[in-house]
Amino acid sequence: MSADALAAWLHTRNRTDWTHAAGTAPTPAPVAPLTDGLTAWCAQGQRRLDPDRGHRLLAALARSRRDASRRLPLTCTLLTGWQQLLLGLPAVRFRQGDAFAKWGRERYALTPHTRRDFDRCLRESTDPHLPLASRAARAYLDVAFFHPFPDGNARLALLTLAYVLDLEGVRLDQAGPLQTTRYADDSAGAADLAALVLVLIRSTHQRAQATRPPHPATAAPLPRPRTNPPEN
Repeated sequence: MSADALAAWLHTRNRTDWTHAAGTAPTPAPVAPLTDGLTAWCAQGQRRLDPDRGHRLLAALARSRRDASRRLPLTCTLLTGWQQLLLGLPAVRFRQGDAFAKWGRERYALTPHTRRDFDRCLRESTDPHLPLASRAARAYLDVAFFHPFPDGNARLALLTLAYVLDLEGVRLDQAGPLQTTRYADDSAGAADLAALVLVLIRSTHQRAQATRPPHPATAAPLPRPRTNPPEN
């Protein structure tokens, strides 16, 4: 039997320096993108692959954003509601056995305390002592490696990352760069994901600031008209 990738992730999670993974500079927030990157990714990429799947993903995104507006805590129960929409099923439940990914090369074991540990990890997504980008990246990887449901966990992980950002008023204008393969025992890769999230936050903020006209209160003052002719 293959090694337990979930146990490997929990070890990686504990030894990754999340405080400094995304640097120590302040994260801009709130961030309102010119283009809603996640909605565009759902609508364009997913609909081209499977129109029904794309519609379901958009419905789950809408639900997650309503939940963020209500500031609901991130729990497995909350994710279950999104997952029902993602999969188009009337009910889903936490997996009942070991899960597999990457064509069976990674195995995520199920123990009597897996569900409890998952909820504990999700609660830590609000840890005020960690940068926002690190918390969002770590929550993404928690979903990926706890693999809570039989199907759709990669899509759910992306919604979870976006939810953590949305609670802080941050949305991205790109989602595609986040769609890369991750490995449970790769601490450097986990830190790189946090750094990537920060890059996407900052680039979204910069593009929005560069394109929007200045607010009247902060615009440069107009020159005063001269009252006397200039001296020769």
